[in-house]
Amino acid sequence: MKLNEFLKIMGNLPVIETEFLSAGVVDSGPLKVQISRWVKAGKLIQLRRGVYLLSKEYRKIDVFEPFIASILKKPSYLSLEKALEFHGLIPEAVPVYTSVTTKRAARFISEAGEFVYQHIKQHLFWGYASITLNNQTAFIATPEKALLDLIYFKGRKISPEYIEELRLQNEEKINLDKLFDYAKRFKKPKMMRAARIISDYIRLQKEGVKQL
Repeated sequence: MKLNEFLKIMGNLPVIETEFLSAGVVDSGPLKVQISRWVKAGKLIQLRRGVYLLSKEYRKIDVFEPFIASILKKPSYLSLEKALEFHGLIPEAVPVYTSVTTKRAARFISEAGEFVYQHIKQHLFWGYASITLNNQTAFIATPEKALLDLIYFKGRKISPEYIEELRLQNEEKINLDKLFDYAKRFKKPKMMRAARIISDYIRLQKEGVKQL
């Protein structure tokens, strides 16, 4: 199969999975050999085994990177710093897409970016929502769960100074009732303490604004 024929069939897909090819859409055997050649030629980007992305010059649609994160490891949802950036809760641009998954931890690095997966126990795999952009659906932690996941995985001692380091902004997006409810579900004193410190920080920030 020539590349232009392949693009007619697959060009409107944000991500190309060989599972789709093996479903009878095309003759997957010879095509897998051709895909390998296109990867070497820089026409396709291999995200991981069996998952590919068209190089920029051949893409017909913009790719929603959190969608890639949701595809590379299933089930998973984007969380920690990248989710905080997505919600506008921190000012910095975060280069690494960190997700949590009930499967084994993993890391995938390609031209599309660095995608890291942290293992989480099944009973803590919640607190996320589906977000759709350009017909691409990703799973992203809520602001409250992203914060708590960050604290849970980083393992640092929680203090007002640590929360200050995060440089939280747009704190009105954080639902404190939900934050405490989520923290309780972790069943760890550390997480309830973290919720109290975050709540106190947000309250002080609001009081500071009022004083201005």
